[in-house]
Amino acid sequence: MRATQTQTTQRPRLKTVKPPLWKVILLNDDFTPRDFVVGVLRSVFRMTESEALGVMLTAHRKGSCVVAVFTREIAETKAKQGTDAGVVAGFPLTFTTERE
Repeated sequence: MRATQTQTTQRPRLKTVKPPLWKVILLNDDFTPRDFVVGVLRSVFRMTESEALGVMLTAHRKGSCVVAVFTREIAETKAKQGTDAGVVAGFPLTFTTERE
């Protein structure tokens, strides 16, 4: 009987890389009414009344507050939607994004 040799090759294991995350930050201002900010947080970021109130109060007390964390495209879209809602209503409501 013949001796046969088998050669095995190892395939490199590919690791998927998670996309970097970005924070959406609400900046405090002294002109936008609290109820309006809560309404924007509820509509754009799908928060409950109590979550939106907590975020709004944190931004009011500390000057800014992280609203949510998303991938870059989603974070920029949500920040733009929130800021645009303020512009349409005539308020200086501002959301920014920052890499986590």
